Parts: sequence; structure tokens; C-alpha cells
Amino acid sequence: MKKPSTPFPTSGYFGREYFCDRIEEVDSLKRNVSGGSSTTLVALRRMGKTALIRHLQTELAKEYQGLYVDILPTESMLDMLNSLATGIARMESEQTKWGVQVWKFLKSLRPVVSYDNLSGMPTLSLNQSPDEGRRSIEEIFGFLEEQPRPIILAIDEFQQILQYQDHNVDAWLRSRIQELKNVRFIFSGSQQHLINELFADPSRPFYRSTQFLKLEKIDREQYHAFISEKFGDHAKMIDDATIASILDWTMGYTYYVQLLCNRIFLSSGRQVHHELWKEEAMRLLKEQEFMFYSYRDGLTTAQWNLLKAVARDGVVTAPTSHDFITRHGLGTSATVLRSLKTLQKKELVFRDLDLQGMPYYGVYDVLFSRWIGG
Repeated sequence: MKKPSTPFPTSGYFGREYFCDRIEEVDSLKRNVSGGSSTTLVALRRMGKTALIRHLQTELAKEYQGLYVDILPTESMLDMLNSLATGIARMESEQTKWGVQVWKFLKSLRPVVSYDNLSGMPTLSLNQSPDEGRRSIEEIFGFLEEQPRPIILAIDEFQQILQYQDHNVDAWLRSRIQELKNVRFIFSGSQQHLINELFADPSRPFYRSTQFLKLEKIDREQYHAFISEKFGDHAKMIDDATIASILDWTMGYTYYVQLLCNRIFLSSGRQVHHELWKEEAMRLLKEQEFMFYSYRDGLTTAQWNLLKAVARDGVVTAPTSHDFITRHGLGTSATVLRSLKTLQKKELVFRDLDLQGMPYYGVYDVLFSRWIGG
């Protein structure tokens, strides 16, 4: 496995050396896999669920074959088929004994194969009718079921199937999946209300078909120790106060912690001065300004003002309260509710539950929150 350019990679998985904590979550997933149960993994975006899945599959590589598929870009069952086929093609090189079997099967589906110019990774596209596409997905499931090692199939952003125009997608998938004995599924998603609709609604086919796991922020003390260790491993000294400031400013979101530490690592010498993290944070905000202005251009005045208000407060538990509306000059509660619905649909604002089960709202983009609220 290649090493990243810094000990704080912002994308991809590079092994346990670069993976922080998540011991309890990994243990829970391992128990589910070994017990034959599928898992629904819920996490806000940028919280590290993809890295967690990759870490689990790497940890269990001797016993299980890992397969990861992200269906967020898909719009239909045919798109899902292409993602599944591409995921399988990237599992193993065609030069290996098992890879020969994999590619023999895939070629039986008559795909068009292309290769990324930079990574060299294959992408498969099957031009089929909807009925043919469903039969091909059945064939893929059948192929996975016949493998000597059990499969851990992670389908990321699984809530996307609710956007498909295809008829009864979840019912059809559930009927096929429940027949499989050699495949353990991880259905992950970042939109909790849609994942709940799929797995917690008694009227839906996937109701209570999996174990649930909610991914929270990495323990602050563990992350603090991890950051200190990684800088120290490269003979760079960083004090506790600076690390605490980094964790505060990024709000503990995995991606933003990694991103800021990545930048600080590259620009620092032997000693990480306290002012350096502020300089790098300001550079990040300056680089993103064009994106933040594009948010404004795509929103009404009421929506933009509400987005700024949520960003400035950080956590909003009562968006229609008199106090919140008055402090930010947001008009009426009806206006706020309409704007809030739009911001959630555009995935600029999220609704989540705290550790006590109480709902709250926040802004997805931590950098935007810092740009607006300081």
C-alpha cells in the first residue's frame, strides 16, 4: 500500500498507521459481520465513514473479500449495475488467479471497459434495458454468493435509491439480498432522515433488516494524541494548545481536522508555531471564498440569511423560536420553515440528533461556518 505525502491524508485509505481510533465502531462492525448480520452505518458527511469501511475490510482481508460501491452519482438501477460491475472489476487485478475468474464473469455481461488516464483503474458500462439490468444485478449477486471467501459489500449513500425512477427498487433489492448467505452488507448513508425512512419505517421492505451504527466524531482525547504522535514521528513539535485550537476550529469533523493538519504539516518546520495554524486556516477560507459566494447566488435572500444564521450559531435546536428569528432578523416562522426545507434539500444544512436524542440543525460545511461566523 502506497504511503501518503503527509501523515494526514484527506482522501483514500492508507492503512491502520494513518487511521485514528474508531475501536468501538470497528468492533461492532466485526461482530455484525462474523454473526452474519448486515449493518446500516449512518454518519454526517466528512465524518470518515468511507475510511472506516475501508479499514474494516482491510482488517478482515484474510477472512473476507471487501467490495465498496458508492452510488451517490447514480440515478437508476442501470447506474447501480455499472457501479457494482466497476467495483468488482477494481477488487482484483486481472493478472491474479482469482482476478481471471472475476474478469471472465464480468466479460460475460458484455460491458464497455474504459480506463482512467491517471489511476489506470477500470470503469465498466453496460448498455442494457431495465429488465436486463435487474437480471445482471441478480447475476452479480449470484457470482458473489459462489465465492470461496465471504464478501463484505459496502454500498455507500444507499439512500440514493429513493431518487430512482425505477419501480419498487427497495422491495426488489430486499427480496434478492435476503436470499444471500455469503454476502454481508454495509448500507451507509449521510442523510439520516432518508436512511431512517428506508430502515426504520415499518412499511418499508428493509425495516429492521440490519443492525444500526451511528458514527459520531472521533474522541477528542484520542484525536489529540494521534495528531501529536504523527507530528512527532516526523520530528515536528506541536504543543497541546495548538492541537486544541485545531480541534476547536474544525469542530472535530474528521475531514476538516485532516485537511488543516495536512496543510500545517506541509508548511511547518521542526517547530509548529501557534500562529501557523491560524495562517493556514485563513488560507483555506480565502481559497474557498468563490464557493461560498456561489451559495449566495443560488439562494433567495431569506434562505441566505437563514444559512448565515445557522452558521453563526453553530448548533440550532429551535429554528422557529422567537429568540432565534429575532436575533437574526429572519422574518416569520413560516418563512424560516420554507427556507430550512430548501437548505436541507440542497444539503447546505443538516438535521441530526445529539447524544440525548434531541434534534438540532447545523451547516454541512465547517469552512463556511468559520467564514461566516469567525
